[in-house]
Formats: sequence, C-alpha cells, structure tokens
Amino acid sequence: MDYEIKKEGRFQYVECGAGPVIVVLHGLFGALSNFKDVLDYFSGKYRVVIPIMPIYDLPVPETNVQALADFIRDFIDYKGYEKVTLLGNSLGGHVSLVYVQHYPAKVHSVILTGSSGLYENAFGGTFPRRGDYNFIKEKVELTFYDPATATSELVDEVFAIIKDKEKVIRTLALAKSAIRHNMAAELKNFNVPFCLIWGRNDIVTPPDVAEEFHKLLPQSDLFWIDKCGHAAMMERPQEFNEILSRWLDKLFA
Repeated sequence: MDYEIKKEGRFQYVECGAGPVIVVLHGLFGALSNFKDVLDYFSGKYRVVIPIMPIYDLPVPETNVQALADFIRDFIDYKGYEKVTLLGNSLGGHVSLVYVQHYPAKVHSVILTGSSGLYENAFGGTFPRRGDYNFIKEKVELTFYDPATATSELVDEVFAIIKDKEKVIRTLALAKSAIRHNMAAELKNFNVPFCLIWGRNDIVTPPDVAEEFHKLLPQSDLFWIDKCGHAAMMERPQEFNEILSRWLDKLFA
C-alpha cells in the first residue's frame, strides 16, 4: 500500500484505518516500510498510527530514550488519543516501556518484539565504519535469521545513515542511552497487558531477554517464532500478524 505521510507542526506520521488505536514505534534504523505488513493487516480493524520519531533531529545532549518517550507523549496528546496500544520493535519497544512508566493512564496494552530495555547486543564500537558498505551489509544481515531478508534497499538505507556524521553521533548517543536505561526494576509496576513476540534466533535481543521480560512483567504472554531474528514483523510477517491478531481479539473481545 502507499502511505500518505501527514505533516502537522513538528509531527510526521502515517495513520490508517479506524477503531482502537495502535501506535507503532520503529527502531533505531527503522523505517515505515518495516511495518508495511502490519499496516496492511490491521488497518481494517484498528487505527494504526506510525509517528516518525526525531531520532536524528534532537540536540545531541537530548538524544536519549526519555526524550523520544516525551516526544511520543506530545504526539499522543496532540492527536487526542486515549488508551492506546503501543507496538514497539527494538528501540521502539524501549520507548514504549518508558512511556508506560511515566504515562500509564494513557496505555491500554503493549506489544514488544525484539525490544531493548533489559539487554541488547548492539553493533558495538566498531559499527560506524562509514565507508565500508560490505561491513554494514554484514551487520544488517545479522538482524535476521535469513540474511536474504536484508534487501539491498534496506542496506542502502542504513549505509546512508552511517555515512552521515551527525546521524552517527546521534545513533551512538541513543545506543548508549538504551544501554544505560535498564528497565528491570520498573517492570513489576507495569499493570497493563503485554504481548511479547520474539524471534527464537534473535541475536540482538536474544531469547533470554524475552524470558526475562516475561518473568518481570505482571501481565505478559510470550510467543515464539522459529527461524526468525530481531525484526519478526519483517521476517515472518504472516506468523507475526496471526499471533498478534489472536492476542488482540481476546483483549478487545
């Protein structure tokens, strides 16, 4: 489907469908295209909204997970949404967790897939080898169980980010912020339903991270997808959508 990116003030977002609101939060190198299948599948029954987070626009000292959660607060308040469902992948999951911590009254439920917030195996200090396309390609391929999922278009998008010095600085700032901002102590206080959908072959946020989330969250259901890495909604979209659809049907029954 073609997406109309709406621009209103400092917000840019895609909004499709009608019904209960699902706010989708992308990861550090995420793009709207990562959630094409989610939009296609769920916009017939839900209002699916993807705000573009200002990952590369914040002042460097303010480039952190909390600032992104505050941005999402401002966006949700601007749109007048109440009791949203948050769906976050990777950094987007972490932002979801911080939002729930500070604004629980606005949250109906949360879906995490490959979320940071406890532990993640980041690209590491050698990641921004800005001129080495093959190095970036190998790193992007590690996101998935099947390296073929890392299309040339996806690698090109990441490579373009890494070539930009200012974007690299903010990427590193966010990665360090995510590592410092461990949520383990807060999770016991989260009293909304959580759906955890995890690739069993995720090496960025490995399966024991999902198990730890499941153990610490008071209300959580954990689902596994075999032969799947860090971005289940991209690599196994049909299975991801079917799992999530069943979970949401029970929640909104």
